[in-house]
Amino acid sequence: MLPPANKEGGAQVSKKLTIDFVLYLVVRLLICAVQALPLSTLKTLSIQLGWLCWHGLKLRRGVVEENLRIAFPDAPQEVRDRIALAMWKHLFLMICEIAHAPRKLHRTNWRQHSSISRMRDIVRHLISERPMVIISGHLGNFELGGYLLALHGFETHTIARPLDNVFLDEFVNRFRGATGQYMLPKHGSGPQITELLQQGGTLVLLGDQFAGKGGCWVEFFGKPASTHKAVAVFSLGSSAPTAVSAALRGENPLEFRMEIAAIADPAAADFQLPTVPLLTDWYTHNLEMMVRQHPDQYWWVHRRWKGDPSDRRRNRKPRVQQQAA
Repeated sequence: MLPPANKEGGAQVSKKLTIDFVLYLVVRLLICAVQALPLSTLKTLSIQLGWLCWHGLKLRRGVVEENLRIAFPDAPQEVRDRIALAMWKHLFLMICEIAHAPRKLHRTNWRQHSSISRMRDIVRHLISERPMVIISGHLGNFELGGYLLALHGFETHTIARPLDNVFLDEFVNRFRGATGQYMLPKHGSGPQITELLQQGGTLVLLGDQFAGKGGCWVEFFGKPASTHKAVAVFSLGSSAPTAVSAALRGENPLEFRMEIAAIADPAAADFQLPTVPLLTDWYTHNLEMMVRQHPDQYWWVHRRWKGDPSDRRRNRKPRVQQQAA
C-alpha cells in the first residue's frame, strides 16, 4: 500500500491530467468549428470579436494602451485606439489561419498563399552548408512563419517553452512539425542547438521577448528593453548568417509575404556587429522598423518593457558584495 503522501500526489496528478484532457477536447472542438467555417466568415467574425475584446470586455486594455503610448507617444489617442482594435482583429484572424493551415496550405499551392522578399539572398543562405539564424518577433502570423518556410522545403528548428498541458503540447508540436519545423525546449537544449548549428541547420528565434534583469538592454521604440543574449550568441558563436524576418498578412486571410528586413553575415569582410550588444541592437532596430510599418499586426498585449537597466546594476551589486565578503 502506498503511503498517504504518495496517494495524495497521485490523486493530484490524475486530477490535473483529467482537467488537461477535458481542456484539450474543448480546444479540439473549437478548432473543428473554426475549420467548418469559410475564411470570409471568419474574417467578419474576427472583426466582431476584436471589437468585443477592445470596447466591450476591455481585455488587457491597460497593458495595450501603455505599450502604444511608449511606441507612438506623438500619435493622437484615436490613432492608438485604431491600432489596438486592429490588433485584436488580427489576433483572432491569426488563430483562424492556424486552424485552416493544415487543410489549405500544401507544397503544391504555396505560391497562391505566400511570397518571399529578397528570395535570392535568403535562399542562397538556406541552401548553403553553413548554419543560419532567422530572427522574428510577435509580428504578423509568427506561428505560421516557420511553418511556411518549411513548406517551401527548408527545415527549421524553433525554441519554445513546452505547454503545461501535455495533450495540447503534443497537438501543437504535431502541427508545427507537419511541414518540417521542429521544436526545441526552451531550457536544456543548448547541446542540441550547438549540434544543429555545427551541422549547418537553420534556427528560428523570437527576438522580442523580455529577458529579465540580466538581459541585454537595447532600445526598442526609444525605451530600453531587456533582450535575450542567447539570440546573438548563437549567431556570433557559429558565424551564422542572420536574417530579421516576419510573415506579414496581405489583404486576405492566409495570404502572406515573408518579409526579410535585413541580413547580416559574421563571416563577411565588412561585418560591423561583432559583439552581443551590437548585434542585439541591430536586429531589435530592424524588428522595430517592421512593426512601425505594420503596427496593427504586432502583439501589443505582452509586456515588452519591464524595469530598466538600473535593475541589472542593483541585482549585481549584492552579488559583488557577497563575493568580496
